[in-house]
Amino acid sequence: MTEQLSDRPVDEAVGKSEESTAQAGESTAQASLDGAPARPRCSRRVLWAVARWTAALVVCGGAGAGAAMGITAADREDVPGLATESDGRWEYPRLSLPALPADRPRPFTEGNDGEVHHADVRELLLPAPTGATPDPKLTGGFVSTDAYLSLYAKESRDELRRGLADSTLRHVAARGWTTPDGTRTSIHLLRFSSVAYAESYADEMLDVHSASGPKALPDGVEYVVPEDFPDDIEVPETKAVAFREKKPHGPEQVRWAYVQAGDTLALITQTRAGEALEVPFRQTVTLQNQLLG
Repeated sequence: MTEQLSDRPVDEAVGKSEESTAQAGESTAQASLDGAPARPRCSRRVLWAVARWTAALVVCGGAGAGAAMGITAADREDVPGLATESDGRWEYPRLSLPALPADRPRPFTEGNDGEVHHADVRELLLPAPTGATPDPKLTGGFVSTDAYLSLYAKESRDELRRGLADSTLRHVAARGWTTPDGTRTSIHLLRFSSVAYAESYADEMLDVHSASGPKALPDGVEYVVPEDFPDDIEVPETKAVAFREKKPHGPEQVRWAYVQAGDTLALITQTRAGEALEVPFRQTVTLQNQLLG
């Protein structure tokens, strides 16, 4: 079968097409001249697809940003895999130096040649750490000379008592506690009338800088080299020395530390069954030293 063609001439159909195109162009140009926007030729289907993809990207981006903000704002311990294990240190309350009487300087400032602590010595005692049980006999107040001397061997107490009398001892303040692991801590602050008397008692009566161990402490005590302590234990103008019982020792081990700061001498002890742990001991000595310095 022969295909039927249009009964219009080819030239006529082309002419009509060109005429229609010209008319459309004239209409668009006229619309542009009149200020009306040209009619877009994009398919609605295409526009909807673009809108859906844009919305999906916005949602994903928002979720990612929210997750990143959540990780940034959370505490390190709250994020799995980022928690820091305890290194054995105790949790102490926030520490601050006590207020001084009006016009009274700190112990190591100009004009205080006697290096006197004008603050109440009881307020210079380190507080007990969180969770510790306070010692009912060492509550942070003043204690007797005999209570302090009970830390030493009986054969040394009379000589030390005479030394304290000659050194014009003013007060002894003390605090003690026991932590859940069984460590017993005691801190005694001896305040003298001047730095000269405090140094004399520490050097001559106690011989705290002796490499073989100070006087009055039990036999079998060894000196802890200062380099074994962290850098922050070195508080300017103060002196800290530490000792421990050598191994083998009895069922308990005791650690001692002296801090000489101006007119005040601190004695810090820690006792624990088996072994007195090094980390909390260093921490306690460091913090008490900082309060005195």
